Amino acid sequence: MTNEQRPNPDANQQTVYEFRIKGHLGQQRMDWFVGLTVTLEEDGNTLLSGPVIDQSALHGILKKIRDLGMPLLAVSQVEPKDIEKKISTSVVSQKRSKRRKK
Repeated sequence: MTNEQRPNPDANQQTVYEFRIKGHLGQQRMDWFVGLTVTLEEDGNTLLSGPVIDQSALHGILKKIRDLGMPLLAVSQVEPKDIEKKISTSVVSQKRSKRRKK
């Protein structure tokens, strides 16, 4: 049995996370989450999504959410391609919603 370590081909790739917060994030607080996509959902919650470079950055985001005083509903690690699908679906649904209001 060898104790050989093989390099992880994805070691340099950033991990993508989703953070679901109860309630809508105010405009002035959105600047706290530079680099993340902020989606105000129809159910009244906020979804933050995007790449997180390391564990330290992950804890920094969690600390900011804590400092908001808004309940954290979920944290999920996701595949980057899943985020792209959700963002494009969200943009389409927002456009449809705007058309209906007119």
